[in-house]
Amino acid sequence: VQLQASGGGLVQAGGSLRLSCIATLSRFTVYNMGWYRQDPGKERELVASITRLGSTDYLDSVKGRFTISRDNRKNTVYLQMNSLRPEDTAVYYCNAKRPVEGIVYWGQGTQVTVSS
Repeated sequence: VQLQASGGGLVQAGGSLRLSCIATLSRFTVYNMGWYRQDPGKERELVASITRLGSTDYLDSVKGRFTISRDNRKNTVYLQMNSLRPEDTAVYYCNAKRPVEGIVYWGQGTQVTVSS
């Protein structure tokens, strides 16, 4: 199983980035997907999640700025990030989860840096 994240980079405050995560998962549609982020010295935090049925949830600080979506035909989850702030700087990780079965997969991170 592999989760390949991409789309990170350096952007000025107020700018936008779109992260993508391609999952080599059989039965992608049964997984809940999420994006987490971690800054050095801080705990990893859940930024956004989308269930297998398409319900979404967001960290309060990103509501109205970030949008998570999934394309089940492409086994891909996206995170559209608008109005980026310096405090959004972190390594972003995608995550696939089947909570009932206790299955969790992590992708490698992609660095997002927002300059002021």
